[in-house]
Amino acid sequence: MWSTDPARSVDGGGVLPWVEPRKTRIGLVAGGLGAYWPQFPELLPQLQASARRVAERFGEFDCEVVDVGFISDAQEGAAAAEKLRLADCDLIVGFLTTYMTASMLVPVAQRSGAPVLLLNLQPTEAMDHASFDTGAWLAYCGACPLPEMASAFERCGIDFRSVSGYLEDERAWTRIHRWLKAAGVRAAFRHGRHGLLGHLYPGMMDVITDPTLVSAQLGGHVEILEIDDLRVRVEKVTEAETEARMKVAQDVFTLDDSVVEDDFRWGATVSVALDRLVEDFQLDTLAYYHRGLDGEAHERVAAGMILGASLLTARGVPAAGEYELRTSLAMLVMDKLGAGGSFTELQALNFNDNVVEMGHDGPAHLAISSAKPLLRGLGVYHGKRGWGVSVEFDVAHGPVTALGLGQLRDGTFKLIASEGKVVPGPLLQIGNTTSRVDFGCDPGEWTDAWSASGVAHHWALGTGHQTADLKAVASLLHLPLEVVNPT
Repeated sequence: MWSTDPARSVDGGGVLPWVEPRKTRIGLVAGGLGAYWPQFPELLPQLQASARRVAERFGEFDCEVVDVGFISDAQEGAAAAEKLRLADCDLIVGFLTTYMTASMLVPVAQRSGAPVLLLNLQPTEAMDHASFDTGAWLAYCGACPLPEMASAFERCGIDFRSVSGYLEDERAWTRIHRWLKAAGVRAAFRHGRHGLLGHLYPGMMDVITDPTLVSAQLGGHVEILEIDDLRVRVEKVTEAETEARMKVAQDVFTLDDSVVEDDFRWGATVSVALDRLVEDFQLDTLAYYHRGLDGEAHERVAAGMILGASLLTARGVPAAGEYELRTSLAMLVMDKLGAGGSFTELQALNFNDNVVEMGHDGPAHLAISSAKPLLRGLGVYHGKRGWGVSVEFDVAHGPVTALGLGQLRDGTFKLIASEGKVVPGPLLQIGNTTSRVDFGCDPGEWTDAWSASGVAHHWALGTGHQTADLKAVASLLHLPLEVVNPT
């Protein structure tokens, strides 16, 4: 996979602004039944050591940990619940070190309003039955209260998930990390600000999204923007800023001979203005389209967005053309899972090579390109007004996942995913992203099944097989997940 850091300084002076994303905030509480401590004096220190190890492992993940310590009774549980309520966590993790009553954790779950993950991680793979006494056994007894917690949480209307294993069980930690990533996606939606700039591409009935439904089902805010919000910022870009952005682009892209200098300069200017738009409105995603007319200013601004939108996408601010809000949100999911997520649609089917060719004109996720991306000059954008420079590449060869955010007839959203593999082969050279994806079945059958899922005609294409992580995301978002797998 080709990689670059578009935020890095470039020889000659260009630096892209970078906003550090909000870290996922994890609330951590460990506990056990206080009645044991006077009976087995060595037990509590052992359990506290296990709790420190769990906190240490969480510290290795890219998240903020709010550790409220070890609780031994319901009163301490209530105090921990208040601390975690104030901390506004994205995920509450309860570590069941030994038996503990449900009354110790129910208040934590009720007051926080965050999803709950219960951990049952015993010290090692198994007990030494020949040498263990009751106190030693109790350190392995985290499984005992798990059904009690599940029953109490169900009766109290509290959702929860659990992971059982042992302290250094990497299989368990893989599952734990999956829930942390899912909590990060949920947090990105809950705190997100999503730009919707311009207007719907005329006639695209599948892509239009009611912004209120986004806030209602996913959280966050949709900011309605006009093309003039970008135009006025374009007009304020200095020549020096444009020159610096051109140097950045020359480092990130290979420039094809078809690139016209004035078009490249214009794209760089619009890119600087796009960064300002994102900063001024504190946007986490952007979906845009504006038609324009006869080469006037608005048409030129809209036509110049591909370079800047691609640089934004590579830096964690997904941008999608054609006013495709749901796809920019799907791209955000993939980006938060570390899979990139590039703006994609069907292009053609290749029945000789058994692949589906997919991609899009416009913005792309540069960080998941198979090689250094190409900037190509286009005299005309097919189906759109204007002209300028466009991005061309194929996604890194190997496992990939297509992810769409579908909408049902009652207005509710659902996640739609399919896993495949990008394979090498001939590609169009027309200034589009194009990837040849083998889904392990007849490409016509896959296309029929994918279309029947209710996905819109755009989606995010990301690297790696992500279905397992997406199941966790769907669980925390309370969305259905449909996996399209015709085989």
